[in-house]
Amino acid sequence: MEQDQNLVLKKSRKRKMSEENHEIFGFSLGELNQDLLERVLSWLPTSTFFRLRSVCKRWTSVASSATFQIACSEIPRRDPWFFMVDPHIDQSIVFDTSEMNWKNLNYPTLLQQNPNSKSIPVASAGGLICYRTVSGDFIVSNPVTGVCRELPSAACQSQTLHAIAMHSSSSSKENPSSYKLVLVSGEFPYLSIRVYDSSKNQWEDEFALSRKTGNLPESEPSGDETVYFLSKAGDVVATNMERSPSKQYSSVITVQNGEEVIYFLSYSGTVVACNLTQRCFSEYPRLLPVFFEYSIDLVECRGDTFVVVLSEFLESASLRVWKFFEGERSWQQIAAMPLAMSHEFYGKKADINCVGCGDLMLICVNSGDFSSYVLCNLAVNEWVELPKCCVSGKAKEFMSAFSFEPRVEACV
Repeated sequence: MEQDQNLVLKKSRKRKMSEENHEIFGFSLGELNQDLLERVLSWLPTSTFFRLRSVCKRWTSVASSATFQIACSEIPRRDPWFFMVDPHIDQSIVFDTSEMNWKNLNYPTLLQQNPNSKSIPVASAGGLICYRTVSGDFIVSNPVTGVCRELPSAACQSQTLHAIAMHSSSSSKENPSSYKLVLVSGEFPYLSIRVYDSSKNQWEDEFALSRKTGNLPESEPSGDETVYFLSKAGDVVATNMERSPSKQYSSVITVQNGEEVIYFLSYSGTVVACNLTQRCFSEYPRLLPVFFEYSIDLVECRGDTFVVVLSEFLESASLRVWKFFEGERSWQQIAAMPLAMSHEFYGKKADINCVGCGDLMLICVNSGDFSSYVLCNLAVNEWVELPKCCVSGKAKEFMSAFSFEPRVEACV
């Protein structure tokens, strides 16, 4: 009996506390002024922004408000989305890391109307994706809003194009976001840089890079040297580091001690680092022997550049993440996929295409009859295979991906 009375008292006390809390904290979002409402809504996951217009008239006005976009720009970080690329680009599919699911986005109208319909994504930064048309022009798009525009035409590229990288500056009310598109071209050792600056809406003058003093390659690539690697189709091919079309100019850009550095893979598979501030470049020592079969890609995570290598050894496959330390002039292993997962790639002759954002790294593994997508969290060394993305009941096979922060305020 006493226990029953205590239970009643506890329930009564909880009910009373709940009522008091409701009187103190209970309010509806409709009671907030417009500025505070916009600030509250700006903290919602980006996927919810698509539904703002269907709630009420007031929230519809928020979705198109300039001050709401400013509030969104003040959110320091959003969980990345990965923009997926398949051989037949007819729609935009992304993987949302905050909800760990696949989403379909509207394909940018300008890309649908563009006569060069085979535009492919080649770089990303901040909340933007950059496409390259078959004529060599560039289109920048915000995948979330679908807004895009074509950049002014660059000067005719008569030299070989090695890398396309994109860098985005931080945004604030006083300093609107801007971005740079960097092109690296030329024939080794004569490389040159061309930069597009969105804040000026123009291409800057092209400038040449010199080889860093004291940095000489192990061997200068020649027409007679045969270099083996794995193509996207899983075949062992030679001489040219051909990749999936969207990753043909695979490169990353970082800012180190205030200096912009762009990294890309040379035709022979070495990592080339171009310091845009000092206007020089250097080549890192080779990770694996020239005649060793492997697949390799560059990835940027946490402001650092890493190299991901898929190779086979002793009847098993290994996928490892490496970082080059300038002081020791040597490569050191940072992480490795568990053998129970990487062994699945053995004998598949697969190609890897990687992309990173923050602590996360997405690896697309493909061969002629095999496709897999793995998400790695470098901070905790956690590896997770993503579920298949099914469209019309059929699993999609993506060749590569680009990372971006889903931001409605990102300007093209």
